[in-house]
Amino acid sequence: MTTRAVLARTAAVAVLSTTLLTACGNQEPAPTPVPVPTSTPTARPTPTATATATAGAPSPTLLVTDFGADTVTFVDPSRPGRAADLGSVRVGTAPYGLAVAPDGTAWVATAEGVAVVDTRTRTRVALVPHTTRTGPVTTGEYRGGGMGIALSPDGTRAYVGVNVPGGNGTLEVVDTATRAVVRVVPVGRRPFDVDVSADGRQVYVTDHDSFDVTTVDTATWAARRTEVAPYGTEGGLGSWLKPHYTAVRPSDGALLLPFEGERLAVVDPSTGRVTVEPMTANTHQHGVTAAPDGTLYTVGTGPIDPATDAGPSLTVRAPDGSERLVPLDGPHETVTLSPDARTAYVSGGFTREGGWDGLTVVDTATGRTSRLPVGHLPLAVAVLPDRP
Repeated sequence: MTTRAVLARTAAVAVLSTTLLTACGNQEPAPTPVPVPTSTPTARPTPTATATATAGAPSPTLLVTDFGADTVTFVDPSRPGRAADLGSVRVGTAPYGLAVAPDGTAWVATAEGVAVVDTRTRTRVALVPHTTRTGPVTTGEYRGGGMGIALSPDGTRAYVGVNVPGGNGTLEVVDTATRAVVRVVPVGRRPFDVDVSADGRQVYVTDHDSFDVTTVDTATWAARRTEVAPYGTEGGLGSWLKPHYTAVRPSDGALLLPFEGERLAVVDPSTGRVTVEPMTANTHQHGVTAAPDGTLYTVGTGPIDPATDAGPSLTVRAPDGSERLVPLDGPHETVTLSPDARTAYVSGGFTREGGWDGLTVVDTATGRTSRLPVGHLPLAVAVLPDRP
């Protein structure tokens, strides 16, 4: 998808996008897509016979949020097929983001509040209700309630982005000891993602529908908006060219936001300065994560315009900017790495039509892939800490 093609098709997709995004301006959200089998893409990945751990490395246990249900599911990626599904725990309606503390406590953003899960006993031990008014509890891509979530480095706070249908969202700050919301900070529209600086002094909220990142100072709770719109903001809510997820670069704390497999927005959070670097996947991009060595992994969900855009993929971008692409079979949403970064787990629970019930497991060295049928539109993925 060239820049010229993007500009030419913006008006063409505006009508379709506005239809799909009507819940952003109305009280009634769009329904959750029904999982359907995905078709074979043009470039099909080379599958492995079964999903196995990287040679020499033990397979971790994963936890995924089932956006198409009210559960989180435990996953053993070393087991083949349905045997990888280790069972689920009910947490609340339409769980979205997920953060896991070193002690194994999982904090799950749902439409109802933040669920607290003891992953060792596999029970929900608490639900922290949202204090932000989000309307009726519903399901679907535009439902109100918790979206992105992250923990402070010291584990004393959970930060959850709360979507308010038809308006600006909030950042709710949860005291993890008392399990109560202790502060609410206004942010932008539809806070897809929440990230925290390495020193815990800043929280970054990726506001999808307002084309920005809100930086929140955790000492003063002052908030600063930085527009991140390398294609501009024309089309507003009907535009596809908006930020989705953010990765914090380990080397310098810069914020990395991919767009359309063409542009990587690099944000200096201290100044708000935005620079743009080229990318090569030529596909609509969502989830992103950075390895400790600075390698960036970005999920391409598939084409906006099948006539000009490429299919789903995982971009592996080295710190020097060079990229290689791993084709994926069908839409995906987010990506999480194993502790040794040898394996990437890519969730199949794409929030639009085409999402499927499973994960793709990618060997990051060879690009070999395998699919695991687990969960119900799994959206966020976390690696659980090893048991003592």
